[in-house]
Amino acid sequence: MRRKWLYALLLAAFLVAPFAGVYPVFALKILCFALFASSFNLLIGYTGLLSFGHAMFLATAGYITGYALQSMDLPAGLGVIAGTGAALLLGVVVGIFAIRRQGIYFAMVTLALAQMVYFIYLQAPFTHGEDGLQGVPRGTLFGVVNLADDIRLYYVVLAVMVLAFALIVRIVHSPFGQVLTAIKENEARAISLGYDTDRFKLLAFVLSAGLAGLAGALKTLVLGFETLGDAHWTMSGLVILMTLVGGMGTLFGPLLGAFVIVALEDRLGDIGTALARVTRIDAFNSLGESVTIVTGVIFIVCVLSFRRGIVGEIVARTKSLRG
Repeated sequence: MRRKWLYALLLAAFLVAPFAGVYPVFALKILCFALFASSFNLLIGYTGLLSFGHAMFLATAGYITGYALQSMDLPAGLGVIAGTGAALLLGVVVGIFAIRRQGIYFAMVTLALAQMVYFIYLQAPFTHGEDGLQGVPRGTLFGVVNLADDIRLYYVVLAVMVLAFALIVRIVHSPFGQVLTAIKENEARAISLGYDTDRFKLLAFVLSAGLAGLAGALKTLVLGFETLGDAHWTMSGLVILMTLVGGMGTLFGPLLGAFVIVALEDRLGDIGTALARVTRIDAFNSLGESVTIVTGVIFIVCVLSFRRGIVGEIVARTKSLRG
């Protein structure tokens, strides 16, 4: 019941955010990365599979969606569906090869395949190489809703995001989700109980890839561009950081982790300027240029002080107090 109230308050906050002075595109960027982190959390937090190449699904959907909207003049809805479908298909192909290995070998296989995808996008004509896809039109939603307006786009994408998060919650609390948790805890025991663990892991991998692709497709629709940065291995590292900071294996953790990291990347310069004004220390003015250093420090603090992440640590402390 407390979790339901928490999600209700979070939804209410996003519903009123545009009228509370929050820039809609900034809020949508947080939502896109929150979905990306949640899709990754479904794989590592509930199945125990560490992927170092999840950025390839984000970028694949982004490029396909951008190409469909820009070069094929498809409606926004069909473009997002095409991008998500491409990420799903790539997830099937990658998953068939990756799930044959476990642990660090699984992570290295996904990293190697992601690097292959990165160099393909670097050379492919439709991606425009290092220039990326620029000026992707938003178009209309099935010819009815004009998405050029930020507020309309915000509520359309918010509705899609809510459905996607509801799907993740349903997956986690379903019998299928319980089997995934069993595989994470003791795969040999799950096999002895008669479960085809490879089939369950493949399905979890494909679902995670599809949800990451949906995040990438919506991100391209919101921002109007797609670049190689989304396909680079650093993006895979960033989603790992979001998940670990928020709390791996929790539903709310990736949302909080995405908010913290995206807010730091976008607002760290403003925070530094405010600190310099208050403390009269000029060094804070260059804080915006040190985003990677700040995020690295946050990661070190999380690893040393609260390994469960912010939400995971709160949940653990609450349970100990109840006990």
